[in-house]
Amino acid sequence: MLKIFILTTLLSLCSFLCIFPQSFKIPSINFSPQKYICYYTNQQPNIDGKLEETIWEKVPWSDYFVDIRGDSFLIPTYNTRAKMLWDENYFYIAAELEEPDVWAAILKRDSIIFQDNAFEIFIDPDGDTHNYCELQLNAFNTIWDILLLKPYRDAKNAANSEWNINDLKTAVSVDGTLNDPSDKDRGWTIEIALPWKTFIDISTATVPPEDGDQWRINFARVQWKLEVSGTEYQKKINPLTNKPYPEDYWVWSPQGIVNLHYPEMWGFVQFSKNIAGINENSFIVKEEESARWLLRKIYYQQKKYFDENGKFTNDLNELSIQDLLVPGYKMPKIETTKYSFEVSIESDDRSKKIFIRDDGLIWQRQNSYENRMDNRKRKNGALKKPNIRYEFGEKIVTAFKQISKPNAFN
Repeated sequence: MLKIFILTTLLSLCSFLCIFPQSFKIPSINFSPQKYICYYTNQQPNIDGKLEETIWEKVPWSDYFVDIRGDSFLIPTYNTRAKMLWDENYFYIAAELEEPDVWAAILKRDSIIFQDNAFEIFIDPDGDTHNYCELQLNAFNTIWDILLLKPYRDAKNAANSEWNINDLKTAVSVDGTLNDPSDKDRGWTIEIALPWKTFIDISTATVPPEDGDQWRINFARVQWKLEVSGTEYQKKINPLTNKPYPEDYWVWSPQGIVNLHYPEMWGFVQFSKNIAGINENSFIVKEEESARWLLRKIYYQQKKYFDENGKFTNDLNELSIQDLLVPGYKMPKIETTKYSFEVSIESDDRSKKIFIRDDGLIWQRQNSYENRMDNRKRKNGALKKPNIRYEFGEKIVTAFKQISKPNAFN
């Protein structure tokens, strides 16, 4: 009887979840990513993890990391911060992690490094939220480099762990003693040189970046609660679950959700050709980011709408978005089928048009004078409507054959 009761309960629960699926998760904070200006260097750092070169002293640290959900949550127990430099060959990243008990266990490359205390880097060069890379490392300097074709929310098999960053340079320096509970440490520092060639085939961005280019980047620290068992560290066990306490996630740019794979929430890194320590730049806030964020909000609400109704809508009024007006832009337009959608928004002067589709891909098209003339001809029936999704997708397919999908609107 007990087996029958358990089976009946599980079937009922399964039916409930099928009828009322869990709602799509949306960040709980306003769109306000961190910003950093990355200056040029003509002095290549020695990648030893110690950050002793004077060139590192000439660039500012980032703000201290906060809880992944936002700075209104508990202040992280230990401080973490990062800084960046670049030259024609490498993107340099340094990080400083305060830590009284420096611990690591994993030695094999491409293992699940965040099972240890870890530092993580996320980079999306063109900001389209697809084809971005992730790099994790622990205090042993063991790494895991991953290519994400899409965020996990948009694809079941999104990660490619066989992908490697060739000619990557990483180093860790421990200020204390690794894996020794008998003393108290001060922390560990990380130094990384990412070769620009890594990003050539996974994005439409200019590589190396040009002066003023902005990439979407985030940094995260994974921190487990530890206790001492004999002469070794181990994860602290929650007596209520008999499992380790959940890890903490501390990040540079808060996500508003316990999920690092929302690339639209990552920080902006603006590259400057000015030599570090000589001249400073101001961060350039691009007006199209407001339009891109509106499209992202429509994407969120379309996903929720699908969860509740089993289809997408072409009626913006059904998506519960309060303000659909962006200065300098027209009202967004939606095209849908039952299982897909595409939303576009065009600037008032028709010089640019931004798109987002149901798998979260966002892209922008600049309209040249010739394109605007073609648009007028199309309006008069002289030209056929181009397959914008196919033209954009073709660029991506060059690098990743499995990414494109049929255009539902032609």
